[in-house]
Amino acid sequence: MKPIYLDYAATTPLDKEVCGAMLPYMEDFFGNASSLHQTGQKAMRALDISREIIAKAIGAKFQEIVCTGSATEANNLALRGAIKRIKSQGLRIKEQQRIIISAIEHDSVLETARDLEREGVEVVYLPVDKNGVVDLKKLKASLNENTILVSVMYGNNVVGTIQPIAEIAKIIRDFRESLVNSHSSLWKDGYPLFHADAVQVFQYRDCDVNTIGVNMMTISSHKIYGPKGVGLLFSNVPLKSIITGGGQEFGLRSGTENIPAIVGFAKAVEEAVKIREKEAKRVEKLKEFLWKEIKKVAPEAIRNTPEKNALPHILNVAFPNASKNLVAHMDALGVAVSSGAACSARSQETSYVLRAMGVSEELARRSIRLSLGRGTMESEIKRVAKIVQEAERERVAK
Repeated sequence: MKPIYLDYAATTPLDKEVCGAMLPYMEDFFGNASSLHQTGQKAMRALDISREIIAKAIGAKFQEIVCTGSATEANNLALRGAIKRIKSQGLRIKEQQRIIISAIEHDSVLETARDLEREGVEVVYLPVDKNGVVDLKKLKASLNENTILVSVMYGNNVVGTIQPIAEIAKIIRDFRESLVNSHSSLWKDGYPLFHADAVQVFQYRDCDVNTIGVNMMTISSHKIYGPKGVGLLFSNVPLKSIITGGGQEFGLRSGTENIPAIVGFAKAVEEAVKIREKEAKRVEKLKEFLWKEIKKVAPEAIRNTPEKNALPHILNVAFPNASKNLVAHMDALGVAVSSGAACSARSQETSYVLRAMGVSEELARRSIRLSLGRGTMESEIKRVAKIVQEAERERVAK
């Protein structure tokens, strides 16, 4: 029987429409977008059209879309690019530069922040409550005249918690306005900046940058049924490049543009926006059905994903009596799930997201993330429940 894939938060299959849109740029229109001849200019036109499509989808301007090689690179550009610009501009800051992030950010933000910390930047890690929501009082208290950037993930990739992004944006905006009468020169340049990783959110929620109030936002192609190897950073503020060379992407990301991937990304964005509302409702319904079915066969199961203000496709569940190698056990029984972020899936450590939410070490080790997608059907959910029951029976038998 065909295995059941419930790891859509890690990656999604390439949509057929997306694949079709990409093929001409791998076969006929293969030129380098920086070349001046017709073949190169056809590639440049495809790049411009794709950038315009993506910009329109998030309420941004054409020049505010920076195509990158991944969401990880985009997150690096947001954090490192902001700090690098401050240093290059020589803006006066009383003490060390500060950035503020949540304790449950993706590794690409957390590790970048830790690296900047080693370089002398002060990093404040915002705690979260039992539902994974950032402490807004702590955020307010942490903002000071040296704060360059606040980075808070819009929707968490491990438990699905959706952060109050608009409220966070208002707190930052109000603080920025309060700096007008201070001696700090940062407010004139729009600091503190606000960055949000919206990788898991885009296909299910409106990500209009004007509505949510961010200065920078990250999106990934392969999370929305586009090709791997391409992401983007929306930015309406000046940054310094972290990859130098030919000056592509408005000087922020040198390197020959991956035209087929960018074209595919734009097509994936179009498709996601088209079915976003309907698909969100369908997947949410399936997720709740999955939870009910799990509770029937494993009453002791604990839901780590909050019941409200959570992404529709992610369900993180702890099985107190399960073996520690639950992911491998489920895979052997025909269901692909994960223990958390795909980027750190091979790590033997428990999820830092669950620990930050107050989940014990033992429960964290016995937690799995089941993430649904366009290919998930109700019949598969019923099969998963039976497999969970089978796993439970095997445990008892041992």
